Amino acid sequence: MQVSSLLQQLDPSHLTAPHRSLPRAVHCWREEQLTNQLQVPVLKSRDTEAKEKGGLLCDLVSEQDNHQLNSRSPVHVWGDFVDCMESERSQRMGNACIPLKRIAYFLCLLSALLLTEGKKPAKPKCPAVCTCTKDNALCENARSIPRTVPPDVISLSFVRSGFTEISEGSFLFTPSLQLLSLANNNLQTLPKDIFKGLDSLTNVDLRGNSFNCDCKLKWLVEWLGHTNATVEDIYCEGPPEYKKRKINSLSSKDFDCIITEFAKSQDLPYQSLSIDTFSYMNDEYVVIAQPFTGKCIFLEWDHVEKTFRNYDNITGTSTVVCKPIVIETQLYVIVAQLFGGSHIYKRDSFANKFIKIQDIEILKIRKPNDIETFKIENNWYFVVADSSKAGFTTIYKWNGNGFYSHQSLHAWYRDTDVEYLEIARTPQALRTPHLILSSSSQRPVIYQWNKATQLFINQTDIPNMEDVYAVKHFSVKGDVYICLTRFIGDSKVMKWGGSSFQDIQRMPSRGSMVFQPLQINNYQYAILGSDYSFTQVYNWDVEKAKFVKFQELNVQAPRSFTHVSINKRNFLFASSFKGNTQIYKHVIVDLSA
Repeated sequence: MQVSSLLQQLDPSHLTAPHRSLPRAVHCWREEQLTNQLQVPVLKSRDTEAKEKGGLLCDLVSEQDNHQLNSRSPVHVWGDFVDCMESERSQRMGNACIPLKRIAYFLCLLSALLLTEGKKPAKPKCPAVCTCTKDNALCENARSIPRTVPPDVISLSFVRSGFTEISEGSFLFTPSLQLLSLANNNLQTLPKDIFKGLDSLTNVDLRGNSFNCDCKLKWLVEWLGHTNATVEDIYCEGPPEYKKRKINSLSSKDFDCIITEFAKSQDLPYQSLSIDTFSYMNDEYVVIAQPFTGKCIFLEWDHVEKTFRNYDNITGTSTVVCKPIVIETQLYVIVAQLFGGSHIYKRDSFANKFIKIQDIEILKIRKPNDIETFKIENNWYFVVADSSKAGFTTIYKWNGNGFYSHQSLHAWYRDTDVEYLEIARTPQALRTPHLILSSSSQRPVIYQWNKATQLFINQTDIPNMEDVYAVKHFSVKGDVYICLTRFIGDSKVMKWGGSSFQDIQRMPSRGSMVFQPLQINNYQYAILGSDYSFTQVYNWDVEKAKFVKFQELNVQAPRSFTHVSINKRNFLFASSFKGNTQIYKHVIVDLSA
């Protein structure tokens, strides 16, 4: 009921009550809450008041008695009539109480209505560039989406506007939209989830724009695939490979929006050669061979600082390889040294330190250069590639108490690297263990495991590949590949064809001593180091079935690259013979996010 109609219902005769002027205020309380302090008016319907035991107590304050706010003359309001309570003040007022019956009732009601009407928010006005009706808004020559469009509109159109972009959340305040036209503008992209919250949307017109169909627009392709709204055909203006293609016909598979990179994470202030990672007692560790300090440095992951920190070390002389091997629950470390002989250490969990348990025969291992560990038929082995003129590349086998010499391979060949891998001689045959020895005096030699004799036998070599420093293998979709490192000439990628390795790719590699393949999640990389230029990181292209250039890293004289995975984080350790050891973090970036 409007305030004016309420005032019209007042009896004019009440305004001329004898001996009293019109009250200036009417204060109402519930009887059971009556106190000496002024309360906020409480309004009840007639039916409700008639059912309750108490009524509304109204203090009628006349103009003359306005200074006596604490002297209340209570009036009981019961539906349509008023009773004055017997009190000294009510006796003084005499018959003035009865004429104020309707004034008290309507002024209490008026007070409540004014409070309610004051809280109603003002409705947004139609923007100056738009013409609005009850349900529609038509905007012309707008330079952006106005935020003051009435929220009740169900149709919103922009004509001759020409804006090139739309801000995020532009339609948050028009949730009732059913028809939206952004046609014939210069839009090249749309912010992700621009239509989020528009659940009533039935028609969207995006024709006549210059959309660039890159990763930023991938979300629109996905949205078109599941929305119930009708969207007229729209087309790509770029990039060139998508020009004039219908966006409605594209799928999310047409967008390659996930990229990766190796970002610098940490520097270790020392030079290094080999780097290996291992799991022990449910934790991940890294061991680094330091040639100049002669130490094997063990690192562990600091879960608080999110960095690698020192855990322990083994001190030696001219250490070139620190190779961990965990047999059952016991950790052993083979420490290869250029001087002072090579040794095997055991981790003593009670003393919490490494203890030397065995020396490696110095007559066979004179100048170790690489160590490889492997397991065949539940037996553990390791092989040491010896690069001296008088040494022997030798295989050692675990016998339950220690490692003993199992087999010596060819002597006098100055082997620089040994690689263990499993390949099949025919497509139907099972894969069998093999060793590939790299040497500075001959082509790489392939040895095959003989199950009957429990020995490796010389099988063949890799033709036309002299001066190979190292060979490392990887697999893609069941096929076996190898990366061959050459210091002078081209390094190569070769594929196993069933009886021999076949050349599939060459990489210029002047001054290279490491060409390391490694897999991180579903990404296959190959990293080619150089003593004279930047390290080249390659990524495997599945469609081309070869490596493509991916990233450059600045590592001085790299000697090894190792993938370390800890707490769902992936790191690349890069050893350096002349500079600091570097740690990179493998980062995955979604360009469509």
